[in-house]
Amino acid sequence: MRTVICRREQVFQGPLLLVNRAHPLRDRTPAQLVAADCRYPEVLLDRRAAELLTACIQRVGGVREIVLVSGYRSQAEQQAIYDDTLAAEGEAFTSAYVALPGCSEHQSGLAVDLGRAAEEIDFIRPDFPDDGVCGAFRRMAAQYGFVQRYRREKENLTGIAAEPWHFRYVGVPHSLLMEANDLCMEEYAAFLRQGRQRCALPGGQTAEVFYVPSTGEEMALTLPDGCCQISGDNAGGFIVTLWGCQP
Repeated sequence: MRTVICRREQVFQGPLLLVNRAHPLRDRTPAQLVAADCRYPEVLLDRRAAELLTACIQRVGGVREIVLVSGYRSQAEQQAIYDDTLAAEGEAFTSAYVALPGCSEHQSGLAVDLGRAAEEIDFIRPDFPDDGVCGAFRRMAAQYGFVQRYRREKENLTGIAAEPWHFRYVGVPHSLLMEANDLCMEEYAAFLRQGRQRCALPGGQTAEVFYVPSTGEEMALTLPDGCCQISGDNAGGFIVTLWGCQP
């Protein structure tokens, strides 16, 4: 066993941050941003997210048909997109499809908008259908750590209209747990508070996930030896992932 110290500021760091109007990003400088695809050098993502996005697109044979439309955005870029959309489309459209600056997942470097290759692609609402390689990507995404972030049946929770083109990297096993239990990010931490969750992984291993509320400026967690991840949730606690658990 080992002891890990978690500090309050770490609640606002990690790949499992909830980002929405009620939970804006505290740290807006993602580390290790890279170009996810050499064809779109301007589209940057977190390094691990970029690697797995590329792998998933290749797996479904979508290299020529799936376009990376938008990845990481700075505060200034998100502000410009918000202002331009507001001026062109009005308040109702903008609030439905464009997050407030500081409240956009794109500013975390963990979100990507994808589109089907075409001569013209709508930057705000790219076409990403359910059929063909786009549909194949959607069905395979959770295996590579991605979830479709904004679904129609979750609009009352996310505050954003359905966006079949917007995918968020959370990593395995979280993507698998969210898909299996029909959860959006707004529901995930509450789900984990109900008790520890186990998830079977490819290769026969099992991961265990649990939630720990932040209880002070500094707190100690006693964890088993082995590979683990501790991510803040941007809402008051930590999501702990242990890999290599016994089935």
